[in-house]
Amino acid sequence: MKLLLALPILAALHGTAVAADTLYSGGPIVTLDDRQPQAEAVVVRDGDIAFVGSRKAARAFSPHARQVDLHGHTLVPGFIDGHGHVSGVGLQALSANLLPAPDGEGNSIPALQRIMRGYRAADTVPGGRPILIGFGYDDSQLAEKRHPTRTELDAIATDIPVILMHQSGHLGAYNSKALEQAGITADTPDPAGGVIRREPGSRIPDGVLEESAHSLALARLMPTLNLEQAMAMFEAGQALYMKYGYTTAQDGKTDAGTLAMLPLAGKAGRLKIDVVAYPDIHVALHSPAMRGPYYGPDYIDHFRIGGVKISLDGSPQGKTAWLSQPYYKVPAGEKADYAGYPAYTDAQANELIGKAWDHGWQVLAHANGDAAIDQFIHAVAAAEAAHPGRQLMPVLIHGQTLRRDQVGELRRLGIFPSLFPMHTYYWGDWHRDSVLGPERAENISPTRWVLDAGMVFTSHHDAPVVFPDAMRVLDATVNRTTRSGRVLGPEQRVTPEQALKSITLWAARQYAEQDRKGSIETGKRADLVVLSDNPLTIAPARLHTIKVLQTIKDGEVVYPVGQPRK
Repeated sequence: MKLLLALPILAALHGTAVAADTLYSGGPIVTLDDRQPQAEAVVVRDGDIAFVGSRKAARAFSPHARQVDLHGHTLVPGFIDGHGHVSGVGLQALSANLLPAPDGEGNSIPALQRIMRGYRAADTVPGGRPILIGFGYDDSQLAEKRHPTRTELDAIATDIPVILMHQSGHLGAYNSKALEQAGITADTPDPAGGVIRREPGSRIPDGVLEESAHSLALARLMPTLNLEQAMAMFEAGQALYMKYGYTTAQDGKTDAGTLAMLPLAGKAGRLKIDVVAYPDIHVALHSPAMRGPYYGPDYIDHFRIGGVKISLDGSPQGKTAWLSQPYYKVPAGEKADYAGYPAYTDAQANELIGKAWDHGWQVLAHANGDAAIDQFIHAVAAAEAAHPGRQLMPVLIHGQTLRRDQVGELRRLGIFPSLFPMHTYYWGDWHRDSVLGPERAENISPTRWVLDAGMVFTSHHDAPVVFPDAMRVLDATVNRTTRSGRVLGPEQRVTPEQALKSITLWAARQYAEQDRKGSIETGKRADLVVLSDNPLTIAPARLHTIKVLQTIKDGEVVYPVGQPRK
């Protein structure tokens, strides 16, 4: 601190120029520092927060600082992505938008067909696209309340593959050409951890692929991108993150190609915010990057590798998550006791998570169903028993059907919960009426149980499953209001301050970066967001109406793009 105070004096004595500080004032400043929760002014110097306090003291601290008047708008810490797939958002940005209202117009199968035909008609790719991809259809929001079939996609096109990706990312609908090129026929068996749905009474694929069947087909059909195309697609996703105030993004389940591209994007100056990759565990086990300079706590050109990701089950809204009790309404063609299915056997999960502990890697585990959560808990317990004293803070991703008895196990084992309350808005009605039933649906993503157990949590968006809209995250975490206006699980609601911490200070803790991010404190990075309203004082029901006006990373405005500091 003494050095910071002395710099302007030394510069004046020696006649040298010092880069101007920036002083923010003129609006509420929500620091999320419990020792100093409010402030009148913040001074930024060389990408760091150099001063937090009164406006008078800030002017005395840096009398020549560039002045930024907030004009009554609110300054908060930059948002940190508890879980998402920033590279996948790039694919979403470049695909046809099939999302239902309020994020799109995909509310019926004829609407999906219309959108896809329009997407092809507007094609500007020389020679035409080799494949048509639409992202975000949701059978729970379609008028037909089912997935589109192969024949309905054939009505869009028969000469090239057509793939409609489910909003969950765990299923997809394929036309006949896509199935043909993926090598899927009536004789193709279901792969381990996946399902090829069939036409009633036959083995003929109906076009819908679940889990590993979907991911394997997609891998066969996706065109290969060159480096420039891959970087451009990533930048499209990064731009959306910055629009919504995120200064740290996660790339969960990073594939080998993206893992190779991201360091190159950083070197080229194309990473404008921090990106933390968690490669798929199968990729990580064979990647030299896990032993290189990018793995660890420090960023190089805004990029680092934080650990590994494993997916233990599927999607609750797609009814592929692994539950301990049957689905409230089982999918067509399934037995009455259908409860989803695991991605791995217990032995396989134990082996893979044990290998992560062998390497000292933090594990992020996708587990939506409570049976999958049990599997993760048991695997972590086994890994910790085999490695006494090695605490790696594994993270439970989603935990939608986390039971109350499991919360205590998370605390005992040091498992950090990253929950998904946004489901209460997007799929709350569907969970109550079809997926889980009234009782279980009330406690999806039980944030209050976690707080009552003396733990903290992060609240995420899982983009591109939904847009990385931080205000929607806040709104759902605080209000738990469904599309129909019903409050789902009122006892699980939290305060606006707790919700804001779940995407800032507590998220920094999930990444073990709380010493440099997550709150507006002297010495931390100047990762900041200017909001149109104060999330701590606005009526809770209006949280989703708050707009991000500026996103500031390391003291520089990165959204809106090209806007200079005032």
